[in-house]
Amino acid sequence: MTMTSAEDDEGVWSTDAGLTAPTAALFRALGEPARLTLLRHLFTGEHQVRELTDHLGLAQSTVSAHLACLRDCGLVTVRQRGRASIYAIADPARLAGLIAAAESLLDAGPHPDECAHLAGADR
Repeated sequence: MTMTSAEDDEGVWSTDAGLTAPTAALFRALGEPARLTLLRHLFTGEHQVRELTDHLGLAQSTVSAHLACLRDCGLVTVRQRGRASIYAIADPARLAGLIAAAESLLDAGPHPDECAHLAGADR
């Protein structure tokens, strides 16, 4: 019996090696605390860059760079309203599921911040 996923259910981790690099890129995008904070704020509704800048207390250029990363990874959408860029979560249900799964893993075992192999990687 040949299987193409970890289980025979829809939505379970694919063993397609061609997805390894894109999956790693997605996790890198989610691995930045400021980007996760932006996403959590966007779950409350769409926002202009200025509003997100005020909320995070970061420079506009920093927030814009984080949003560009999230947009390029397909996690947020952007539309123009006059001169303002309005950002929103691209697929709220799927992203919420991914974040919930990550939080479930954290509840189940040791935290990544306790991993000696990652020590200093974010610092």
